[in-house]
Amino acid sequence: MSTTRFIARAGVVAVAAGVATLLSGGLASAHVTAKILGEPAQQGGYTKITFRVPNEEPDAGTVKLELKLPADAPLTSARTKPMAGWTAKITKVTLDKPIKVHGAEIKEAVSTVTWTAAGTRINPGEFQEFELSVGPLPEVDQLVIPAIQTYDNGVVANWDAPPVEEGAEEPEHPAPVIALAPEGEDAHGAAAPEPENAAAESGGGTTEAAATSSTDDTARWLGGAGLVVGALGLGFGVGATMRARRAVAAKGGQS
Repeated sequence: MSTTRFIARAGVVAVAAGVATLLSGGLASAHVTAKILGEPAQQGGYTKITFRVPNEEPDAGTVKLELKLPADAPLTSARTKPMAGWTAKITKVTLDKPIKVHGAEIKEAVSTVTWTAAGTRINPGEFQEFELSVGPLPEVDQLVIPAIQTYDNGVVANWDAPPVEEGAEEPEHPAPVIALAPEGEDAHGAAAPEPENAAAESGGGTTEAAATSSTDDTARWLGGAGLVVGALGLGFGVGATMRARRAVAAKGGQS
């Protein structure tokens, strides 16, 4: 195989790889996620969790979202925010062993929270956010909350894979996870802000964790786009070289 032909094929492969990287970055980020917006989530306190649910089916809509709250880290209270076109149901179970919450003995905990479409749905290419207020938060480092997403064509997506160690490849269907800080600290190990500072930060609408996630997604897309542009440039260069050689060969044949 000639050097020119080899370079040309390499350019095509690079373009394909760049496109695959760009597309896979988008698909990997399209899953049910959980975020804490505003005040940090602290053990022993209450917080609002926002579950973002994108619709991944091209020709079907999301009509139900079911959350499985952890049995090994029970939450005794949960409240949903009213949503137009959706109904919500909270199911509790009896605990095998009662727990103490603020000095009171609690025998029940929330097991599932289910939203069902009632006259509306999440259409293809859209997403919806479901808000849940919970507490008191257990004394654990993180809450893993598996989610089940149901479409009106019968497809069911189980977002239940447990979190992996840092640096490991993300599972195909990861469960939503939120980090919990010890009482008196935020989720990054720093002292929690005073109430007035927390209110100011809440007005901003996002936390540092949410901003970091957005930055990571943007970097992934920009990296993939850069690879594609570079590969296309290589392809154009190869094409120009081949045209120049043909011109020289044609000129030599005429002399």
